[in-house]
Amino acid sequence: MEMVPSEENQLVPKEGMFWSCRQSLFDEMKKKFSQIENAAEEPRVLCIIQDTTNSKTVNERLTVNLPASTSLSKLHEDVAHKAGYVIGTFDLAWGNISEMTPLDQSSAITLSESGFEAGKRNFLQLTDRDGEQPQMASDESGTADSSGLDDSSQERFIGPLPRESTGGCSNDYSSPSYSYSSILNKSETGYVGLVNQAMTCYLNSLLQTLFMTPEFRNALYNWEFEESEEDQVSSIPYQLQRLFVLLQTSKKRAIETTDVTRSFGWDSSEAWQQHDVQELCRVMFDALEQKWKLTEQADLINQLYQGKLKDYVRCLECGNESWRNDTYLDIPLVIRPFGASQVYGSVEEALQAFVQPETLDGANQYFCERCKKKCDARKGLRFLHFPYLLTLQLKRFDFDYTTMHRIKLNDRMTFPDELDMSPFMDVEDEKSPQTESCTDSGAENEGSCHSDQMSNDFATDDCVDEGICLDSTGSAERGLKPKVAETANSLTFELFSVMVHSGSAAGGHYYACIKSFTDGQWYSFNDQHVSKISLEDIRKTYGGSTGSRGYYSSAFASSTNAYMLIYRLKDPSRNTKYLDPEDFPEHIKYLVQKEKESEEQEKRQREIERNTCKIKLFCLHPGKMMTMIENKLEVHKDKTLREATQMAYKLLELEGVVPLDCCRLVKYDEFHEYLELSYEDDEDTPMGMLLGGVKTSYMFDLLLETRRPEQVFQPYRPGEVMVKVHVVDLKNDTIVPPVSVRAFLNQSIAEFKQLIAQATGLCAETMRVVLERCYNDLRLLFVPNKTLKAEGFFRSNKIFVESSDSPDQQLPFTDSHLWKLLDRHGNTIRLMVLLPEQLPGTLSNRTAGQKAAGGSDGSFEGSKAARKPVEAILEESTEKLKSLSYQQQQQQGSSNSDSQKSSDTSDFEHIESPTQELDSGSSASAAADNRELEDRIQAAAAGGSAGPASDPDNQYAGEERSDSEVHNDRSTSSVDSDILSSSHSSDTLCNADSGPIQLANGLDSHSITSSRRSKAHEGKKETWDTAEEDSGTDSEYDDNGKSKASSTPFIYFRVSEPRNQGEASGDAQKCIIVHVDKRITLAAFKQNMEPFVGVGSSQFKVFRVYANNQEFESVRLNETLSSFSDDNKITIRLGRALKKGEYRVKVYQLLVNEAEPCKFLVDTVFAKGMTVRQSKEELLPQVKEQCKLDLSIDRFRLRKKTWKNPGTVFLDYHVYEEDINISSNWEVFLEVLDEPEKMKSMSQLAVLTRRWSPTHMKLEAFREVVLESSSVEELKEKLCEISGIPLENLEFAKGRGTFPCDISVLEIHQDLDWNPKVSTLNVWPLYICDDGAVVFYRDSTEELMDMSEDERSVLIKKESSRLLKTGHRVSYSPRKEKALKIYLDGGPAKDSAQD
Repeated sequence: MEMVPSEENQLVPKEGMFWSCRQSLFDEMKKKFSQIENAAEEPRVLCIIQDTTNSKTVNERLTVNLPASTSLSKLHEDVAHKAGYVIGTFDLAWGNISEMTPLDQSSAITLSESGFEAGKRNFLQLTDRDGEQPQMASDESGTADSSGLDDSSQERFIGPLPRESTGGCSNDYSSPSYSYSSILNKSETGYVGLVNQAMTCYLNSLLQTLFMTPEFRNALYNWEFEESEEDQVSSIPYQLQRLFVLLQTSKKRAIETTDVTRSFGWDSSEAWQQHDVQELCRVMFDALEQKWKLTEQADLINQLYQGKLKDYVRCLECGNESWRNDTYLDIPLVIRPFGASQVYGSVEEALQAFVQPETLDGANQYFCERCKKKCDARKGLRFLHFPYLLTLQLKRFDFDYTTMHRIKLNDRMTFPDELDMSPFMDVEDEKSPQTESCTDSGAENEGSCHSDQMSNDFATDDCVDEGICLDSTGSAERGLKPKVAETANSLTFELFSVMVHSGSAAGGHYYACIKSFTDGQWYSFNDQHVSKISLEDIRKTYGGSTGSRGYYSSAFASSTNAYMLIYRLKDPSRNTKYLDPEDFPEHIKYLVQKEKESEEQEKRQREIERNTCKIKLFCLHPGKMMTMIENKLEVHKDKTLREATQMAYKLLELEGVVPLDCCRLVKYDEFHEYLELSYEDDEDTPMGMLLGGVKTSYMFDLLLETRRPEQVFQPYRPGEVMVKVHVVDLKNDTIVPPVSVRAFLNQSIAEFKQLIAQATGLCAETMRVVLERCYNDLRLLFVPNKTLKAEGFFRSNKIFVESSDSPDQQLPFTDSHLWKLLDRHGNTIRLMVLLPEQLPGTLSNRTAGQKAAGGSDGSFEGSKAARKPVEAILEESTEKLKSLSYQQQQQQGSSNSDSQKSSDTSDFEHIESPTQELDSGSSASAAADNRELEDRIQAAAAGGSAGPASDPDNQYAGEERSDSEVHNDRSTSSVDSDILSSSHSSDTLCNADSGPIQLANGLDSHSITSSRRSKAHEGKKETWDTAEEDSGTDSEYDDNGKSKASSTPFIYFRVSEPRNQGEASGDAQKCIIVHVDKRITLAAFKQNMEPFVGVGSSQFKVFRVYANNQEFESVRLNETLSSFSDDNKITIRLGRALKKGEYRVKVYQLLVNEAEPCKFLVDTVFAKGMTVRQSKEELLPQVKEQCKLDLSIDRFRLRKKTWKNPGTVFLDYHVYEEDINISSNWEVFLEVLDEPEKMKSMSQLAVLTRRWSPTHMKLEAFREVVLESSSVEELKEKLCEISGIPLENLEFAKGRGTFPCDISVLEIHQDLDWNPKVSTLNVWPLYICDDGAVVFYRDSTEELMDMSEDERSVLIKKESSRLLKTGHRVSYSPRKEKALKIYLDGGPAKDSAQD
């Protein structure tokens, strides 16, 4: 642009040129706006990308908004430009799917075709390719100053990374004071990270430290694995060796440690346990020493890490000194002395305090063997030998006795880069003693030093960190200056590893800062991330507040600080370097080659997986009765459709069943059973293009369609709908299997009828078409010009068609025969009913008896029929029911069922019905015939005999007992019915043996119960679980549960021919198939089943059989069968059904001194208004006959049962439903008494007591004590009477948990709350308000048995075995954390005692 000078001598553009530039600018903007307007008309796709390749960007999101027609390759270009990466060095994958298959970055497929949704957020993840981080588009980012000494290094601290699903981690991890600008990828650092399995950061830190220790790594490489001696999987040295090889040679950014932990004997649960890194170091070193026995590396740990010190006591009067030598693997350094308010500010101060002797005087005087008296003495430690690798543990975890919480000391403690240990080598302030006495500990203490400073005496329960940070300003300056002793050999150590802990005492995160001995550079090894750091970053791990991090510095200092330091002796003669790959031993070279091949194979497999399409495959298999078969087709994206069809043909095993040229793959929608699209001319098209690329999941499936050789495949085009056409024959009342027809949604009903006429051969003029849109929604399509879309057609539809000239067409649709037939078809279910066995003394024998007496005239009409076998009567009844199976429905019934018929080709496609409809008199005729049939069957069963069998209530007592025995074999317990749903109450019972009911305060239902005395005189409990309500109302059912109604709205009931199920075993049990309208009630179903069972509906019970073969009785007579579905199983059992006011009760025997205190006895029935004594009288003969218990009515009691806990004792005069709340499927205890009943009043209290003898480490048997009141004094007096313990020496405690309140004899003496300071039993902490509480008592003067270690070990195993058998928790340690163990035998022992 030409410029001219202005008045102020400034250059300005000429006026004409200015307007020209302005116009061109406007034109350009107008062009851009036009492009934007055009693009706005097209749907756009919003992509949100998470960059997971770098911890700095893991919490950031990139967004791109592109037109739906954008190709995948263009998407990759835009993301690369926005992220600053080189295209081709990263992958994009779906972010909301667990299986992340990368998108094809070279594909020309559009975003909409690839599954991206316009107008919605599409989440993607940017991941590394082949384990390598993406390359930056410029070289400006990520390079750190190797010197690390510039000022900017203060803002470049590599702290713990934010990780998901890491329990116990502090919120400090995401502090804004962190900076990750110096995190480098593997190609720049040359080091490989370790994947955190879940909470294995402590393991990763130690493994990286050992790997970066040249002496340890080289020694491990020199060890050779012998396959003949051990398995590779369980060999710890081999798995460590293999891990180190991968760390040195792998191209991945991070590798897994699962093989190493598997060699430890750990399972996946161990990955979720947090442990101390120092504890792991000790345990791993012990395991390696065991594995390296009798090898060159047997003494490697001691050579590298073991030091020696002297523990001495010197008399200050005579100078005599007693001492012993101990070994150590690490030196624990106290940060804050016990009881002190000041902390040690440096490692040198802590070391000086470590060797500083203490004076034993006053009450702590030392008994001198030379002086023969107690004298003042000096006790301390002296270092005799330092290891080559010196490990210092900073004791940051302590216990605050004020708050009774574990805490972490986050105070500042400095440590030097080089540490001179010569001042601490056996330097004394005074002359050597004249005489010494010495003992040697044998140096077998696993590195533990015998001093108060080295004992880890704080408690270990999981508590929160209190954030204590004591000010230590100037502590380094006030420290003691140790004397420097000149020694011949230098004792200067250089720091090379700092293991940092970030978090609180309850949990946190470990990572390691390690210096490489190759280049002297410090690196941060933070799980899978490895990066360069500087010395300034190391100084930031001192802890405390540095004052250089601003207002939020305390948050940083409160969690992240050094925990373990490792120094190496500076000795050129011993310092070694890492082995180069060319110097590897031969077995390591072989291992490197093996791992390299494995990694290449994994890479190739990953590439194949990345390009493999995995999609569901279906087929109506011709060789399996056209059953729909499902499989999974895995095909490479470059394979053609023809090749994919061949693969599917072989996968579905169609060879020899149908020719290959009679098969094709089509697009299929499983949910709607809809064939979407056929690929006629695409046989040579790659599958990747047909399926829209490689995806983790597809919105459609594939179906391998087959045809007969003479047939031709029908083309399927988009926009078509599939219709299943069922032809209805009103004359024969049948519905044939469907014929598939494809139509278009814009077709009219008239055109659609012509299409159906062509497919079925019916007349279109008289055709009636009924659409079934959903369950019980039948719609007649009668408007000719209305389209299918307007009528509600969708992808897949089901219709019924009928074409006849019958008068039925003139009736309203809901009154027509067609509607009734379809309504019955939609509500009919098929049930498999197992009839009861013909046991001795039942129908079969009675029928035979009737045959024997057949010569005499019967007293009822039709005696000839009575002489027929029952099977003949049943067959006759079947024929009668067939002729009466269909009744005219007067009004439309409502149904609330939520299930739809599942199959279109079920057994109900050909439903038989009478050829003519019944009039209103047919119902009465049918009822009369049924009653006559019932009378005939009962007469045949009775056989003319008299006696107890004629009583309908007691006629089948034997069968009732048989039912009880069946209950005893099955699951015999159930929950109270008031927790069941109203619609499935009798069928959805659950097992009550799952445990006690937990109350809001954490106690269980046995620990605290409602006072029975307050409930003794309450009114009747309102419950719908009684048989009265189960049987319906008085107006609906009579006393025998039979319906009083003259007719039932839904009466369809048809039985197919019986078939024997037990021919192999020789029993007479039969199974019949019942087709029934599921809208009928259970009462109506039982009435229709009477002819087939042979007894009245009140004399048999109906049990529903579930998939796991559990049976539950259905008792609600007024409920329908709507919860049943096709092929459900029902078992019929003989036995009296409950009448009004009756309850089924399960009786268990209470055996307080047996290993299993709860034993099932019988099933019985209690009635409302019955007294406890009456129920006991009825129980006596039952338990005598079935359980062989000969009892006297005054020598047993009934009491409440809550799970396994004995509760309230029921007194003889108590009345059920008045004094005792009762419900269906109730459970009670029967307790046998050794003496007459002592419980006579509701004010009394029955307590179960047990004596604890600490002298013999033994618990005596239970004894019951009956108290007249809730007084503690009375309880003590009673206990004194039965035990002989003086009152002043007697102590008692309430048992914990559920009966029998089992507890280990190793815990009972100190764990229970002995002798609580209360005067009554019904207050805290006892809460003994009901019968059945367990009380332990002891003699306070008895002392605990003194056991040796062997005796204690034997007792621990014995108690563990006893308590595990009873299902109680075994625990002998107050520690809540799981102990860290490495199992040398491959895994933990399942029955081993816990420490």
